[in-house]
Amino acid sequence: MKLETDLTVEMLASGIWKDLKFKPYNFDALGVPPERGQLHPLMKVRSEFRSIFLEMGFSEMPTNNFVESNFWNFDALYVPQQHPARDQQATFFVSHPKLSNKEAEKRSPNAYDPISARMLYKVARQEGGFKPVKYFSIDKVFRNKTLDATNLAEFYQVEGVVADNGLTLGDLIGTFNAFFNKLGITKLQYKPTINRCTEPSMEIFCFHPGLQRWIEVGNSGVFHAEMLRSLGVPEGVNVIAWGLSLERPTMIKYGINNIRDLIGPKVDLKMVQDGPICG
Repeated sequence: MKLETDLTVEMLASGIWKDLKFKPYNFDALGVPPERGQLHPLMKVRSEFRSIFLEMGFSEMPTNNFVESNFWNFDALYVPQQHPARDQQATFFVSHPKLSNKEAEKRSPNAYDPISARMLYKVARQEGGFKPVKYFSIDKVFRNKTLDATNLAEFYQVEGVVADNGLTLGDLIGTFNAFFNKLGITKLQYKPTINRCTEPSMEIFCFHPGLQRWIEVGNSGVFHAEMLRSLGVPEGVNVIAWGLSLERPTMIKYGINNIRDLIGPKVDLKMVQDGPICG
């Protein structure tokens, strides 16, 4: 006798179901996967970044300013008045609401996430005097850049700052080694560079297996003493600071070779839905 798989309304109405045999339920069979929202890989790695920094004893800085004054975006970071970074070729400027040219030029979307300078200014003036601090933030920044496989005009910057007595470049390297090892990225290189607000300064590179080359994931250094004095940080206190990419380490962890496959209209939603917590 054929086994029925469905109990219909007609079977119930006519009473024929009493003479039929039904296939038993298979409670081990998998049901249809329900459609659901899924965290984007970038948000998964962002959460991992945040957890690692908190585990390392850092406190998170507030990041609630998408638009900043030129003073905090450039002046506080010792960017010269005639520096190319201040031009429209490198920086976005707000056009709404309508302001005078003088006022509009004072406001631009975050180009370098100047929250570290703001926090140092506050810490230097806290009650009870200066105390060592370790801060980080993960925030959007905007730069008028040419788009390519590893560059976007809007991206996340992972900013960090440590203020204490006697800090050196060795402490900075040790912090990066510990952080990236926890992240699962072990192939690192450090290269000297020149920055306007730090000396010594260095760039951080990670090896991307898919691209088969080293890609820059951040910039860092020890803040100039002159900059710290202008913020009110006491003499004898050293500050190490950095800005890391969030997108490029995510590309490495997920084996993505083009940043436009991670963010933007070309993103494959199946990659988002089926992606592991981290590659």
